[in-house]
Amino acid sequence: MNTLTFEIPGVIQPQERPRFSRHGKGVRTHDAPKSKDFKDFVKLVAWQNKPSELITGPIKLQADIYLMPPKKYHTGPKRALIASVELRPTTKPDADNLIKGIKDGMSKIIWHDDAQIVELNVRKFYSEQPRAEVTIEWGA
Repeated sequence: MNTLTFEIPGVIQPQERPRFSRHGKGVRTHDAPKSKDFKDFVKLVAWQNKPSELITGPIKLQADIYLMPPKKYHTGPKRALIASVELRPTTKPDADNLIKGIKDGMSKIIWHDDAQIVELNVRKFYSEQPRAEVTIEWGA
């Protein structure tokens, strides 16, 4: 089994709804600016950590996403619960919206297509250092 592990530093931007604009008689869709900028950043990080060749087989993707705790959690008891991982984010953004930008940013750099992901595990935690820790497993 081959394994690739790396970190995406900073605040993880959830995927926003696409934007629409008229172009003649048609309608164009495009990413919201924040989502596009985040995907470009993920591409840069992925490029720095890419394997020697694109992954072609089934992929297991694990992502631990660390979000800043709300200011109301800056009290002693809440801090202790965060440190012991007993208090986890149950509010927006959703885990699936957080992972979408990461998956899209790694497509065509780490793997050919998101469809290769056969197992996906996304976990949300609180941390004073926002980031995503990504582990990709593939091969025999």
